Parts: sequence; C-alpha cells; structure tokens
Amino acid sequence: MTGERWRDEPREEIPERSFVVREPWATYIVQGRKTWEIRRYPTRIRGRIGIVSPRDLIGAVQLVRVLGPFTVEELVEEIERHLAPGQFLREYAQERPLWAWELQEAEEFAEPYEVERAGGPRIWVVRRQVRQRAQ
Repeated sequence: MTGERWRDEPREEIPERSFVVREPWATYIVQGRKTWEIRRYPTRIRGRIGIVSPRDLIGAVQLVRVLGPFTVEELVEEIERHLAPGQFLREYAQERPLWAWELQEAEEFAEPYEVERAGGPRIWVVRRQVRQRAQ
C-alpha cells in the first residue's frame, strides 16, 4: 500500500496507543516475563496499549496501574518483575524516584507491524502511525 491509504485501514488488534521500549525489555514484556515497566514518571493512561521495539509494534498488554514512586534500592528488590539490573536503574534514575507501570495480559503478535515515527525522542505512538509490513 502506498500514500495515506494504509492509515484508513487499521487492523483490529492494533491498539489506539503504543509506547516505545528498549530491547530486550520489549520482548520480555510481550512474552509476559516482564510485568513492570520502569519509568521516570507516572501516567494516567490505562487499558490495552501496544509495545514498540525499536521501530516495530511487536505486541500489546494491559496497563492496569502505576505504582510508586520508588527508590532504586526498592526496585532492586523487585527485579523479577522488571528484569532491569541495579546499575541500569541507577543510571536511568539520575537520582530521581522511579515509577512502575504494572502490565498484564501480554500478547505477542505473530507478525510485527511497521511504525512510522517522527524525529526526536518519542515515548508514545498512535494507531495511525502503524501499518502492516509489506510482504
């Protein structure tokens, strides 16, 4: 498909909103192995959201609640939920508190979707930025 046509034909499984996650954590999320996504801020968003890594939409989860704020030391005690090593958390936190976005009902898509991303750092992408990969 070319031009704007694909934007008018989203597939049902594509969530309205998706967020960008680094690897290997994005894969761990859609496999159901990672149930907390650690961020520097809370979010009011709840419900089914997609997981984008690094340019593909690879699956979806339910964002059920946000917990925190936490110190790095508190999060180190919960490593089985977020799978991020202490050193990574310290560097990421930059001496600020962190929040855990609690995730459930992970699903990994059989085929990833391509994501059109704007330049600059973006956390969220919307459904109209997602399309099925050309075969």
